[in-house]
This record gives sequence, C-alpha cells and structure tokens, in this order.
Amino acid sequence: MSTVAVDVVRVFVDPSGDFGNPLGIVDGTRVPPADRRELAARLGYSETVYVDDPATGRLQIFAATGEMAFAGHPTVGVAWWLRTQGYPADVLHVPAGEVPVRHDGDLTSVRAHATWGSTFEWHQLPTPDDVLAADPAQYEAGHTFLWSWQDEQQGTIRARMFAPAMGVREDEATGSAVTQLTARLGRDLTVVQGAGSHLLTTYLDPDWVTVGGRVTVAAPRTLDY
Repeated sequence: MSTVAVDVVRVFVDPSGDFGNPLGIVDGTRVPPADRRELAARLGYSETVYVDDPATGRLQIFAATGEMAFAGHPTVGVAWWLRTQGYPADVLHVPAGEVPVRHDGDLTSVRAHATWGSTFEWHQLPTPDDVLAADPAQYEAGHTFLWSWQDEQQGTIRARMFAPAMGVREDEATGSAVTQLTARLGRDLTVVQGAGSHLLTTYLDPDWVTVGGRVTVAAPRTLDY
C-alpha cells in the first residue's frame, strides 16, 4: 500500500475567495496510469489532475469515470498551482492538445478549442430564479447545462450543470461548458455557476475561447491506495 499526497485548490472562486470547484492535484510519478481513475473516484472531486512533468506542463485529467482529453477547471487550477510551485506554466499539454496559459494579476486563464470537452445538453431558462429552482433529479442526461441571462447587456449568466453519468450530481463550476457556450453565443461572458463560482470567458473566434478566474489553495489531503 502507498500513501499519496494530494494538493487541493478551489478554482473559479468569487472575488471574495468564496465558492469555487475543488480540484485534486497529484504527482503523476507516484500513481501508475492504471490506478488513476480509481484514485480520482476515491478522492470524490469532479476531476483530479496528475502532473507527469511540471516543467513542461504535461498532465492527465481524470474523472471518476475515466480520463478526460480536456477540462476547464483542472487546467486553470493546475496552471495557477504550478506557478506557485515555481514553474512557468505558460503552456499545458493535455490529450486534446496544447493549452496556452495567461496569468494576469489574480486571474489565471487558459485558451481552449470550442469543440474540446464533454458534450452538453443545453437548456436556456427564462430567469435566474428558474435556474436556481431546478431539481438535478429531473435531468438524467450525461451533462446538462442550465443557464439564463442575469444581465444580457453586460454578458452575465446564471448557470448550473448536472453530470450524473460522471457520478457528479451537480458540478460547481464547469470551464469546458462555458467555453462552448461562449462560442455558441459569440461574445465574452461572466458566468456565475453553482453556489456562486465566477468564470470569465473571452470569445476569440468561432473555434477558440479563453476561460479563467481566480484560484485559491485549500487543505491538502493524503490517500492510501
């Protein structure tokens, strides 16, 4: 049996440092690829990152159900974390492709292709109150994204995402979903998701979008496997 140290960050916190989606970050040299899905499931986060080479940003992302080619909150979170560990973190390398990173004050963002990430079922609801009142049990699709304009002129959206197929009743902040929504709407967005996480996007062209936000450290964990 081995003991693995897990660093934990909260990604897409609000300006006060509250909310955010927890992310587990693990030294990839400590966990063989065959064990990564199981360890991610035991940690219980929507995703866990295994950093195979911190100097080059080479990593793998796992949910409880398997590896993901790209995901937003893991790449933003690990880019921020790598920089705190003394690595440049200018580019990440994931199965989907090369992910450029930008650090601007307390904001960290990544550039992603609009087709990367999971496939979502989209539901635009009339008001933010309708989004907040939604019952996750009524949505059984693999990935369901509910959203409503909170301020259409300012580009502010209220959103929630349910992913029962991944074992996630509700995801607190979903970077790949908001990159896709940004491309669908063709404009920059500020997305308030879940209990109150903040995701910021920039529309570059029909194929490319940036997604970013604030990240903060959380209590580390250890896990035997």
